[in-house]
Amino acid sequence: MSISLSTLRAACAAIVLLFAYSQPAAAQLVFKPTADAVHEDQLLKTLKEGDKITGRITIPDPMARNLIQPAGKDWRDFQRHKLPIIGGVAIIGMLALLAIFLAVRGRVRVEHGLSGIKILRFASFERFTHWLTATCFIILALSGLNISFGRVLILPLFGPDAFSTLTAWGKIAHNYLAFPFMLGIAIMFVIWIKDNIPGKLDLVWLREGGGILKSGEHPPAKRFNAGQKGIFWMVVVGGALMSVSGWFLLFPYIPANVTALQFWTVVHAVIAMLFIAGILAHIYIGTVGMEGAFEAMGSGEVDLNWAKEHHSLWVEEEQAKGHVPDTGRSRPIPAE
Repeated sequence: MSISLSTLRAACAAIVLLFAYSQPAAAQLVFKPTADAVHEDQLLKTLKEGDKITGRITIPDPMARNLIQPAGKDWRDFQRHKLPIIGGVAIIGMLALLAIFLAVRGRVRVEHGLSGIKILRFASFERFTHWLTATCFIILALSGLNISFGRVLILPLFGPDAFSTLTAWGKIAHNYLAFPFMLGIAIMFVIWIKDNIPGKLDLVWLREGGGILKSGEHPPAKRFNAGQKGIFWMVVVGGALMSVSGWFLLFPYIPANVTALQFWTVVHAVIAMLFIAGILAHIYIGTVGMEGAFEAMGSGEVDLNWAKEHHSLWVEEEQAKGHVPDTGRSRPIPAE
């Protein structure tokens, strides 16, 4: 049987075409990932820490190239799961401890009664700085807590419309009140740093529990005792960290990349929870926790007997300057 040349050519062409089309199909069958073969989590885990899946852009914004950032999943999990635990333990835990302490210890009273003699503790400018910083902090704390947990705690109570309005105004307040808060922290550092340097006397104060754990025990202290120095440095250091991290959040293009921005978000949130817990203790001891304490930042003047019990060395310094009459042990005000 003879085969024509044209038939042979056609057969060869068919074989070549069949081989050419079968190779991509085989390659596609072997190497194309499917939903059953490869999951998204497995693909993301193959990326090294800090790697991103990026695209091409024509605008001068390098962050806009990021399509997928696997580290963002860890950041999201922290915001949704770990941060509420940190906030709950810090804030609710502190409130519980203060309630237990008040129930067991009761209010710290002036042991010898109020004398009726006043001594200037804080000048007008000092009180202005304190209340400027405190007012800004309270609004920043409430608005920040709403930003972090409002969708879970506030939204179901007030509904989407009221929650949206509250959050929008809270965000504006949070952004703009950050600046006077930072100013207040800086002024407090300048005017009070000289009285808040830790010393050996503070160890005695701490060893004796500051005179608030047991009645009748009042360790000597200068203008600020060890507890107040602790609050001062908490405010200064915590305020500085909040200011730096908050600055990066206000101006998100300052950090080099999204990963750095997420880092500062975590720092801002964690420090805020600890900061709020510490300030709750400060508010407690300055109001319901101790008799005569609020007047220091209220009118600026405190009772002489209160000052002698809690800041005896400072009273002696003021008497030496002639700012306080030396009356010996001040007599208590008779009960009416």
